[in-house]
Amino acid sequence: MTVTPTFEATLVRWSGPGGWVFAPVPEAHAPDAAGPFGRVPVTATVDGRTWSTSVWRDRRAGWLLAVPARIRAGKDDGDPVTVAIEVDRARM
Repeated sequence: MTVTPTFEATLVRWSGPGGWVFAPVPEAHAPDAAGPFGRVPVTATVDGRTWSTSVWRDRRAGWLLAVPARIRAGKDDGDPVTVAIEVDRARM
């Protein structure tokens, strides 16, 4: 059984329409390269809740994982979370 390494992140609310909330992904935990449109499909776990999604590379902000409200369970901008991501090669 392979254990996916976790990291701590502080949630950030993106300004603008929609106000998405992201967990920044440190380079040590980021995919090796960006796919089409800068996205890479992953299986993500935040605070024990797992779902299929993508991370993407922003030129200024680095790698980002959008964390939907149903996963955040009341957490928001500035709150700490524990994150694990694993590239989903089957969806590449």
